[in-house]
Amino acid sequence: MDIRQINDEYSVTGQIAVEDLDQIKAQGFKSIVCHRPDHEQPDQPEFADIAARADELGLMIAHIPVGPAGVTADAVRMMVDALDEFPRPMLGYCRSGARSTAVYQQTQHLRG
Repeated sequence: MDIRQINDEYSVTGQIAVEDLDQIKAQGFKSIVCHRPDHEQPDQPEFADIAARADELGLMIAHIPVGPAGVTADAVRMMVDALDEFPRPMLGYCRSGARSTAVYQQTQHLRG
């Protein structure tokens, strides 16, 4: 897991596994947002499996998929809602972290 801090409230990483969640919690994250659609790759963990373990650990989690069309206005609005409602620091993830970074950057224009 290569976690890259964007700022005090938000960091990004590539695909996580259920086994990574204990370490994510131990690093102080309080919430997670997945920006990767399920079934993008055959070996990718299902969001539901990651969400189940996150719930067990007391981490808030949301699924805001960003697909081939790129970051949509709906995704940005849902991300703003997550940032308003979820405790931070928050970890966003997708395949590489790029979509999680892009959607977060677009929220900054609306939250300013």
